[in-house]
Amino acid sequence: MENRVAIVGAGVSGLTCGVLFAERGYQTAIFAKETGQQTTSGAAAALCFPYDAGPADAVIAWALATYKTLIGLSSDARTGVSMIDLRQFSRACEIRIPAWAIPLGAHRVSASAVVNAVCAVPKRPHADSYGFKSGFALKVPLMDTTIYLDYLASRFRTAGGSTTANVRFEKPEDVGDAFDLVINCAGMGARELAHDIDLEPHRGQVAIVPKIDNLQCAIVCDDAPLMYAIPRKNDCVFGGTNDVSDNLNPDPVTTKAIVAECSRVLEIEKPRVVRERVGLRPFRKSGVRLEKEKLSDGRSVIHNYGHGGSGFTLSWGCAENVFEIVG
Repeated sequence: MENRVAIVGAGVSGLTCGVLFAERGYQTAIFAKETGQQTTSGAAAALCFPYDAGPADAVIAWALATYKTLIGLSSDARTGVSMIDLRQFSRACEIRIPAWAIPLGAHRVSASAVVNAVCAVPKRPHADSYGFKSGFALKVPLMDTTIYLDYLASRFRTAGGSTTANVRFEKPEDVGDAFDLVINCAGMGARELAHDIDLEPHRGQVAIVPKIDNLQCAIVCDDAPLMYAIPRKNDCVFGGTNDVSDNLNPDPVTTKAIVAECSRVLEIEKPRVVRERVGLRPFRKSGVRLEKEKLSDGRSVIHNYGHGGSGFTLSWGCAENVFEIVG
């Protein structure tokens, strides 16, 4: 029985696995190079909606399981989870509503209603002045990372879990033999930890701006240039980028372009940038890796990485899947 569990990685995937295992009686410890807001998860907009991850069937199943858990958490403001109206648009074509989203209430936003979807601004006379051709709306959970990550960490500690920061392992076997099982939630770190050349860093840069009055919905357009405006309790996340790069330094030219595009859509004066963040989405060309592997020392590792831009969206579904593999 693998009762002593070591988790590598303290982003949302590692924390969620930690909570689940610790609360079910396992002696659980997290080891990570970075924790809290320093992780890639700390830079995420964290809407519960699949993005930049595969394979589709597995991703949808994990996302729906996570969606269900997050709805429960949204009833408690202390978790940092709330329900928000997501408005997803396309500049290029008639947008397709995902089949899985229709039972959850997703509905098309007509061209004449696009203006009304932008909640922060006075009405423009012509909907096409935004450059959007079509869109749909869906209520989804939003995780305010400035609150939610701390909530998970606190819940993990309360369940008896421990966290050790500033630790980097070269291979899973480097985890001390006091642990029977290793769970690899290292994100992009799994490229070295698991020697996985399928992992590719998809660089996401965002600008954090002050809270925008009257913006009550999340606005997203995946067409180039990628843009999103995500209102949170105390600020707003403007994004973004999705480039193949491992450069973690914010680019001021990119920040300027992000703020300009979001401000144009919201029809507001360009706001002050409070801070810039860059995160490397751990995209895996062959899809999310969630499987058990035997280590050279006889122990087992369960890999749980490669979630791309869907780490928060898949977190609880994947954690439950990891637990099923152990069981």
